[in-house]
Amino acid sequence: MLWRSTKSSKKEFERKAAAAAGEGLKTMKFVQTAMERACNVKLIIFDVDGVLTDGNIHLSERGEVFKSFSVQDGLGIGMARKAGMKTAIITGRKSKIVEFRANELKIDELYQGKQNKLDAFAAIQKRFQVKAEEIAYIGDDFLDLPILARVGFAAAVGNAVTEVKERAHFISDRKGGDGAVRQIMEFLLKAQGRWEEMVNSYLDLEVTDERVKEIENIEQ
Repeated sequence: MLWRSTKSSKKEFERKAAAAAGEGLKTMKFVQTAMERACNVKLIIFDVDGVLTDGNIHLSERGEVFKSFSVQDGLGIGMARKAGMKTAIITGRKSKIVEFRANELKIDELYQGKQNKLDAFAAIQKRFQVKAEEIAYIGDDFLDLPILARVGFAAAVGNAVTEVKERAHFISDRKGGDGAVRQIMEFLLKAQGRWEEMVNSYLDLEVTDERVKEIENIEQ
């Protein structure tokens, strides 16, 4: 059963969920076990089109494919990795752009061209030796359903199809490529009590000698 947070009569659940959900609490939806499920997550798997991107594919006259990604999503993924979570991508399409973005984000495993995603899912699970209940998966469409039905924390972006949302433990109120992944990363990190630690890690950054030299060269 999905709880709309502003209508839940479970006060304690509401309080903890509010702390984990942040500003998006008013319109996000999640099951009552979402917090507990999020606490167990050690590995996060992402779809690409419609999740890390807005789902639009731009083609040039030479057939080149262009996709856009959210910088905030990328930082959220980086924070999850910094907190010790492993990351992977399974996508039905093949793209050099996705390969480049995955390398940029230091994604641990990348599987492309997988219309049946279960083989890749099994390989990832075996490599990292994690249980299904320790995996989070973020999807938006029918190809994601088999994995969503198996993982401990199934998440849907705001633009996901109804069938995906019906099987999700958490539904973002943001669309893919527009902060949905960042919102889900924040929920996971807050549920595990790591959010403030990650934020403070940026406050504690120091200016390195190399950066000072770069600044001096620019000023000259």
